[in-house]
Amino acid sequence: MTASVDGVGRLPAAVEAAAYFVVAETLTNVARHSGATSASVHVHGDETALTLTVTDDGRGGADESAGSGLAGIRRRVAAFDGVLSLTSPPGGPTVLTVELPCA
Repeated sequence: MTASVDGVGRLPAAVEAAAYFVVAETLTNVARHSGATSASVHVHGDETALTLTVTDDGRGGADESAGSGLAGIRRRVAAFDGVLSLTSPPGGPTVLTVELPCA
């Protein structure tokens, strides 16, 4: 697993908590379901938004309707008027990107 962070200072506590939830739940899904041998997390922030990208090299085919994990992430992101994008073609890779407003 690799992680990188750039442009991120202290954020509102609620945004930090939501970001933690997104990354923790996504990595849990990777470990449980993807068959991945590696994953990466990239966090980028500026004065208006925090962007989180989690990528894995697993089998792909992630489906929000198949369980509560991805749906829970989407609900948490929506509570902040954030945006979630999921790309997970069969054969992988899976890329989940979340943007959380900070202003």
